[in-house]
Amino acid sequence: MQIAILSRNRNLYSTRRLVEAAKERDHDVFVVDPLRCYMNIVPHKPEIHFKGRKLEDVDAIIPRIGASVTFYGTAVLRQFEMMGTYPLNESVAISRSRDKLRSMQLLSRKGIGLPVTGFAHSPDDTEDLLELVGGNHGQSYVIKLTEGTQGKGVVLTETRKAAESVIDAFRGLDAHFLVQEFIKEAGGADIRCFVIGDKVVAAMKRQGKEGEFRSNLHRGGTASVIKITPEERSTAVRAAKIMGLNVAGVDLLRSNHGPVVMEVNSSPGLEGIEGATGKDVAGQIVSFIEKYHRHGKTRTRGGG
Repeated sequence: MQIAILSRNRNLYSTRRLVEAAKERDHDVFVVDPLRCYMNIVPHKPEIHFKGRKLEDVDAIIPRIGASVTFYGTAVLRQFEMMGTYPLNESVAISRSRDKLRSMQLLSRKGIGLPVTGFAHSPDDTEDLLELVGGNHGQSYVIKLTEGTQGKGVVLTETRKAAESVIDAFRGLDAHFLVQEFIKEAGGADIRCFVIGDKVVAAMKRQGKEGEFRSNLHRGGTASVIKITPEERSTAVRAAKIMGLNVAGVDLLRSNHGPVVMEVNSSPGLEGIEGATGKDVAGQIVSFIEKYHRHGKTRTRGGG
């Protein structure tokens, strides 16, 4: 089988591991920088060219598209789909999951547990928006840019006044943002569930460093293996399916009212999860492709 990996950097841990896993299973694998691709968009014979040659007979494609290149990266992936290549995750599912507001609306519609979340644009709405989310003048709030990744553009405010100031600053940037309740009982930790198909194949607890409410490993957090509950397992699998993702990193918090989903990541990193659990997650991804690529379409579908 010929497998292409859409990645801007072949030296990244996740990209390297996927290449290794595919080669170990005797597949022909190569890495394609999506920004170096260009396309011929015609009705009957769509083409993709890369470094002066036409890419043909690609059986499956693994998208590792960074948030900063979502628009062009998903356009390239969509072109592969038009050519009949099996996508590990579909372009529409990636776009759906990258839109924080849209993804939360879809998860909410299907009854998935979420932090209380508000979204607004007009400065006149600030007071009522905070009331909707907290209703308590001493309430802590998490305010996050809808386009942020890896903990960037996320602020914890400990008072109503501080929240109003951050909201004013974000509005001054003409930025879209969400306001959420702060799940204090999570203790600065979250759970990353790595979903492949209809299974959580690995899970780790990510603990933020001292004084840091964000648990991202890029921000100095630590990872350790964790045993998740049946409810957490079910929530993670359902969240990935609602997004239409075959492979996803679902981030959960343990709240007083059960697991709540913070984010569904369409290009979850492998380094942290493989290091914490010792599992060959890359190999399981390739095995999934081997099983389903002949279907010519993704196994799961989301909506909205």
